Amino acid sequence: MLTSSYPSDDVTFLLTDLSGAALERGLDEREREIQAGRNYAEMLPIEYQPSREYIELFDQLLTRTARDLAENVGVLAEQLLAARAEQLVVVSLARAGTPIGILARRWAAFAHHVDVPHYSISIVRGRGIDTVALDHIVARHEPSGIAFVDGWTGKGAIQSELADSLAAYAKAGGAQLSSELAVVADPAGCATFFGTRDDIVVPSACLNSTVCGLVSRTVLNDSLIKPGMFHGAKVYRELAAHDRSADFIDAVAREFPAVAEKVAARVANDTSSPPDWRGLDVVKRVQAQFGLGSWHLVKPGVGETTRVLLRRLPSKVLVRPDRRGALRHVEVLAAEKGVPLLEYPDMPYSCIGVIRPT
Repeated sequence: MLTSSYPSDDVTFLLTDLSGAALERGLDEREREIQAGRNYAEMLPIEYQPSREYIELFDQLLTRTARDLAENVGVLAEQLLAARAEQLVVVSLARAGTPIGILARRWAAFAHHVDVPHYSISIVRGRGIDTVALDHIVARHEPSGIAFVDGWTGKGAIQSELADSLAAYAKAGGAQLSSELAVVADPAGCATFFGTRDDIVVPSACLNSTVCGLVSRTVLNDSLIKPGMFHGAKVYRELAAHDRSADFIDAVAREFPAVAEKVAARVANDTSSPPDWRGLDVVKRVQAQFGLGSWHLVKPGVGETTRVLLRRLPSKVLVRPDRRGALRHVEVLAAEKGVPLLEYPDMPYSCIGVIRPT
């Protein structure tokens, strides 16, 4: 199993350590291969090292948003605890889900003195969830207690992949597992459990491995991952001096006492509606408007847009005018990469990254 920079009590990564493998590809090469049909999880992007200005902006952003994020994490964790009772097992989807899973676990310890098991496993769009990891978890825990946690929703592609994967897992003889997804921010309107449906800035989206335990994106490459092995990932231990993973978790968790009453009030007065997949119409509109051959070139939401700027080749970023003040980090990344920002009102997302067709 893989060892990250997170404390071992916070998360168990069910991933094969591929740190010695040369999997990185330059942006142009990787983009060409992905758009030609190669699965993105067969290779890795080179870890982009942001400028000093951007890192300072990240620190300011974390200070400014930690309390609101703590509140939304608390709401999410309370929903999961109520739905899964004493059997809750958090299974986060690496890597965006991992910090949120850690925070949900810490909320359970803070608010209820409950020690919630937390595993982080891989799911790959187009290839499915890691069934070897699922077998490992269900052999040790009650399947009805398992809750899948991600960071945020974009189009809802991972929610669909999760549902399809778990149905296939059960059909093949595996346990029946709930495909209800839990996220801290659900602007796509497709998650069952969520802290908010606003498209908020989640600081853990704003860096790569250095805010995710030094862990890379997950890898599913048949030349390295053989039957019976967990999906893989690399650990960038050489970036330890730049690691903000603990800073992020600790900054948010410190705010738990300050938001406990608000969390309790929100949970008691919950009036949220079931998933309506409201983001799909916007994605289809953008795809048609800009003549894009695939909806996978549309990356909606501030989390997905940030990740596109960090590791893909965007042609433009669409920004909702009334949200621009909260998107300073997007502006900085876009300016560094020469990507134009275009105003685009009338959408549930704060912004949308549009990938450049090759």
